[in-house]
Amino acid sequence: MKKKITSVPFSGTPEQEAKLRAALKDIAKLDGCAMPALQKAQEIYGYLPLEVQAIVSEETGIPKEKIFGITTFYSQFALAPQGQNPIGVCLGTACYVKGSQQVFDKISQVLGLSNGDCTPDGKFSLVATRCIGCCGLAPVMTVGEDVYGKVTPDEVNKILAKY
Repeated sequence: MKKKITSVPFSGTPEQEAKLRAALKDIAKLDGCAMPALQKAQEIYGYLPLEVQAIVSEETGIPKEKIFGITTFYSQFALAPQGQNPIGVCLGTACYVKGSQQVFDKISQVLGLSNGDCTPDGKFSLVATRCIGCCGLAPVMTVGEDVYGKVTPDEVNKILAKY
């Protein structure tokens, strides 16, 4: 599933930008610095809007289109603000065959979210992911760092109630 590119107004602070630029001075010296640079940027901002990607490009010398390609390819990178409890539902082959689309649809219905959206209160966000390496537990969903395996749509409300 393609990542949703949001039009949420960017609201980074000068302090965040200074912190990122300082961190990128050292990171840019590394071979293959794109991933660590983007990870640091996401750590500072919480997501990677185009404005932040431009800073990473400028400081590392990596073209903007390559930075954008990396952020849209890897599921670990968020292009929109994430909820306090980011939810990921694996739609990889094993999970999909075992019913993860129904789990995704149930979460979407309960929270009123589409893929890539965040609840108005900022409590939850929802993304469809690809394989997270837990195929034996299919279907799998994550809430933050918590992994739930063999999830059924009937369990969704109980899982969400924990958060």
